Amino acid sequence: MSHAPTQKAASLELLAGAAIIGSNGLMVRMAEMPPTAVAFWRMLLAGLMLAVLVSVRHGWQRFSGKTWLWLLVPMAAFSVDLWMWHKSILLVGPGLSTLLANAQVFFMAIAGVLLFGERLSGRFLLGVLLAFLGLWLLLGEDWGGLPKQYRWGVWLGLAAGLMYATYNVGIKRSQALAGEGRARVPVEQVLCFAAFGSALGLGLLGWAEGEVFTPPSLHAWGILLALAAFGHCLSWVLISRSMVVLPVALTGLLLLAQPIVAYLLDVLVLQIQIPPRQWLGLAVSLAGIFVAGMRTRQERVAQEA
Repeated sequence: MSHAPTQKAASLELLAGAAIIGSNGLMVRMAEMPPTAVAFWRMLLAGLMLAVLVSVRHGWQRFSGKTWLWLLVPMAAFSVDLWMWHKSILLVGPGLSTLLANAQVFFMAIAGVLLFGERLSGRFLLGVLLAFLGLWLLLGEDWGGLPKQYRWGVWLGLAAGLMYATYNVGIKRSQALAGEGRARVPVEQVLCFAAFGSALGLGLLGWAEGEVFTPPSLHAWGILLALAAFGHCLSWVLISRSMVVLPVALTGLLLLAQPIVAYLLDVLVLQIQIPPRQWLGLAVSLAGIFVAGMRTRQERVAQEA
């Protein structure tokens, strides 16, 4: 009997992981450290935590050469993604930067078609249009009137979305290759090596920028540990488990829960005033996720066959 989660359970797991990641932008700002340094410690501490988890619960399995090659993709992509995204957080705020990074849904859908032979239904495309109409309503600013630094933060957030999609596809492919051997390779082991590789890339980027990596206080250490344990380890174990079951395009769309949670935290924690147009944007984005996630009875029967 297979122990893989059903598509419904996988969708719920992915949404839970995405909701946790939605709080990461707030924690990055609360750390009060240079953005690349925060990203470096997040990945290094997460890698160490995952290494302990693999050693205690699963034991280490051997990777094939092809798996190692594919792992280079998420290692490099997530380094650049976090480097861009953490800078965007400081320029445009946690909510908007998380929203922009979720332009990944377009790139994930394209990757699903080109790399995995998936088909995009008309309902899915309608869901994507609704979701991004909602994101456009959330942005709600005149581009020409925005400060130069703010616009730079917007572009960084969008570019992070491309790297985020590349990371997701790399993790999905690495997991698939790692599971082809005789022994089951736990997802935590794949994420562990990806985290260490990303930490190395971020360390080099921070060194080139001349950033100070030493956390300034116990408060900063606490934020970094929470970011690594919950914001990365727990969230990405949930998401990566789900990726094995869900289509790539649907995975990308469900990850849009991240900016919605980030915006709600902006309101509840940072007490940022959200105008009615942006609340409408949240509602439209949620409608898009719901529409794209709906499945007809015929599709459910075909999936279970």
